[in-house]
Amino acid sequence: MRLNKMSEKNNISKKLVILGAGESGVGAAYLAQQQGFDVFVSDMGTIAGKYKTQLQNWNIRFEEGQHTESEILNATEVVKSPGIPEEAAMVKKLRAQGTPVISEIEFAGRYTDAKMICITGSNGKTTTTALTYHILSKAGLNVGLAGNIGKSFAYQVATEQFDYYVLEISSFMLDDMYRFKADIAILLNITPDHLDRYDYKLENYVASKFRITQNQTAADYFIYCADDEETIKGMESRTFGAQQLPFSIINKIQPGAYLNQDDNIIIQTNQLQETFIMSINELALQGKHNIHNSMASGIVAKVLELRNSTIRESMGDFKNIEHRLEQLGKISGINFVNDSKATNVNSTWYALESTPKEIILIMGGVDKGNDYTMLNDLVKQKVKAIVCLGKDNQRIHDAFKGLVTEIVDTQSAQEAVYVAYHLAKKGDTVLLSPACASYDLFKSYEDRGDQFKKAVMDL
Repeated sequence: MRLNKMSEKNNISKKLVILGAGESGVGAAYLAQQQGFDVFVSDMGTIAGKYKTQLQNWNIRFEEGQHTESEILNATEVVKSPGIPEEAAMVKKLRAQGTPVISEIEFAGRYTDAKMICITGSNGKTTTTALTYHILSKAGLNVGLAGNIGKSFAYQVATEQFDYYVLEISSFMLDDMYRFKADIAILLNITPDHLDRYDYKLENYVASKFRITQNQTAADYFIYCADDEETIKGMESRTFGAQQLPFSIINKIQPGAYLNQDDNIIIQTNQLQETFIMSINELALQGKHNIHNSMASGIVAKVLELRNSTIRESMGDFKNIEHRLEQLGKISGINFVNDSKATNVNSTWYALESTPKEIILIMGGVDKGNDYTMLNDLVKQKVKAIVCLGKDNQRIHDAFKGLVTEIVDTQSAQEAVYVAYHLAKKGDTVLLSPACASYDLFKSYEDRGDQFKKAVMDL
């Protein structure tokens, strides 16, 4: 562990304020205290019990249900939770007076020399992050998993000594990252998402995603999807310091990864290395989008010069993460799938593309300005009925009226599962893939998925 351009003695006079006392904020508080900062944590909401207990045990000052301006505006630097928007009054005041506002990733990155493998994209980043971590772990590397997944990066930097980190990085995190550098950066895809945070301008969201490549040098790698239209368009107006390794299921690409005519993934990152070859039928993750995810992870493994046998074994035995196309089993011959993590339209498209017909689709929640038209063809081909799960389902009714015979409104996971079960018959699939955020009826997409699973088990 190292201190970046500052001694512990200097830190004692530096006041670090952390806005938001969730996983990332509390982890950042612990690391900051360890590094000798004067730390204060402030959360406008109610702090969850486990985080409050941690702060108390560590003797870190905190407040909840308010922001005390005299404390916060006096900070030398502020670490902001990714969930807090720029429009928040306190953030505006901090920006106006010139106080640096950074992300937990930016802060924690100062205190580790570990190699950073950073993964972003509108869809697939959690799966790709988990798969990459699985491959590296199986190869025996000393690796941590953090970012939008697992324990906070900052807490792990404070308590562990990893040589590598695989980090899932959201656009909200990227917005507050400045000097941090990814040794290996992966951009999976760009589709409209969270546009309410980007003035409803896709170009602003695209710019945020490309921050994954900032500060990279010729010693680093940028891995991207050559099949993704917005990524390619975004690259045209930008320059990159890193070595580029694209992947494609459409065109032959070398160096990089591609799909050959025999449905084999071919990966070659260096002419001196043995080429990696694996049939897509052997992949643990099935579906077109998961070929992309597997290619991206495979390129990382080849860049790190891992053995082909290890990569092949890891890609074949990987178990997908909870709430992402999670197979729950069958009841009365009806298959139930939990894809609660699908919080945007593109994720639901992937879920429908991967699921055999006939489908009873449970969707809905907080609509982020969704354009549902991209789902029309798949809904027509595969979906028998839609069960809406949300407080306001009008836009879903408007979007799919005439494409399916039945659209039913429900107000709880239990009600949605009950209705879907009675609309389905043997051989059908009940798929929870909401295309929307969860916080109208649920605490989070995890809570939504957990309640869905419980309702299925209660049938």
